[in-house]
Amino acid sequence: MASAAEQMANNMSWGALGKATELRQRILFTIGLLIVYRLGTYIPVPGIDTVALQSFMEQAASGIGGILSMFTGGALARMGLFALGIMPYISASIIIQLLTSMVPALEQLKKEGEQGRKKIAQYTRYGTVFLAVFQAYGLAVSLQAGDLVANPGSLFIATTVITLVGGTMFLMWLGEQITARGIGNGISLIIFVGIIAEVPAAIAQFLSQGRSGAISPVVIVGVIVMMIAVIAFVVFMERALRKIHIQYPRRQVGMKVYDGGTSHLPVKVNPAGVIPAIFASSLLLLPTTLATFSGSQTGPIMSTILAYFGPGQPLYLLFFTAMIVFFAFFYTFNVAFKTDEVADNLKNQNGFVPGIRPGKKTAEFLDYVVTRLLVIGSAYLAAVCLLPEILRSQLNIPFYFGGTSVLIVVSVTMDTIQQVQSHLLAHQYEGLIEKSQLRGKKRGKKGTARK
Repeated sequence: MASAAEQMANNMSWGALGKATELRQRILFTIGLLIVYRLGTYIPVPGIDTVALQSFMEQAASGIGGILSMFTGGALARMGLFALGIMPYISASIIIQLLTSMVPALEQLKKEGEQGRKKIAQYTRYGTVFLAVFQAYGLAVSLQAGDLVANPGSLFIATTVITLVGGTMFLMWLGEQITARGIGNGISLIIFVGIIAEVPAAIAQFLSQGRSGAISPVVIVGVIVMMIAVIAFVVFMERALRKIHIQYPRRQVGMKVYDGGTSHLPVKVNPAGVIPAIFASSLLLLPTTLATFSGSQTGPIMSTILAYFGPGQPLYLLFFTAMIVFFAFFYTFNVAFKTDEVADNLKNQNGFVPGIRPGKKTAEFLDYVVTRLLVIGSAYLAAVCLLPEILRSQLNIPFYFGGTSVLIVVSVTMDTIQQVQSHLLAHQYEGLIEKSQLRGKKRGKKGTARK
């Protein structure tokens, strides 16, 4: 038997969206801020030689330039206000989360509830400013070294740093506002919109290569089939669950004895979602960004980094895989699914796994189950991110057909739709409660009239 909530979810119509005023306002608010973000990608940084930059990015589009454009929504290719994108914030979040699990003072701060979380969020913002200044300065110097600046000098460097850091902080604020007052995760949606906005141009470029004979029709059909298969595989794996049976004992309330109930604890095969792929990609961007824009002025160290850590290179693929696996385990056990906290919550609710003692034994059992799932989940993430990457480098396919972009688009779409459905379900519950209250008032008035 399905529960009442499940029956309502199955019978829920998207026509209810017009009646859910709060949800409609959230969606419009989110769309409005995302439009502001897209407009900001077209506001240029002063002092850039746009002709030289355009020529340079056309040459680098098939390599690391395509990666950078994907994560910045094309802002880096145009050297717009949001050229750094949201990556400094993501990098700062990685560092703070690593420090939180290693530094006792930060770990204690995290356990202090809302005030502790606000303090950690403040540290993340400080880290974002520091990383943004560092990256903006490195990017400005690299632009000068690559002869992509109209009037080089200290004034250009200062102006570029201030502009790019301000753009990143404004972008971080937009993401926080979307998360708090809109729908979906603001940071993920910003990256999602940046990818989607660049997809039409990438598809047009891909098809034009087919018309010119650079790519055979068989390859084009194969890529389309591959993309459909990858999307279907990502949807299947993101919805895959391992249900752990939970038993609740009998309980007595007054003179009544209630039978024990049964439930299940759902554990996703990939509890970390798209976060490991984003984290791993962000760590690969900084050195290659500086090496790319430095052009012929690149030193021997940066030249080596660019040669060995370019897209499709063995070291790039190896490092990318290692980071995906590491962040899949780290983010799951430290953020997404803390087995100790789950075991404590079950113990406090008098729930237990059949055959497993509550408390420490339950936490060990959950560690065992989640670790086995993560072996599959991390392998799935690595395969989805790397297989299209290898094919793209071999077949000269635009980067936007890469696995990371597909994973981000599919995961963010599923998460946003799920949140919309949750809001619609809550709206239906509110409507049922209001109807029941009105019926109760009418019955009360009829009873009073009869008397």
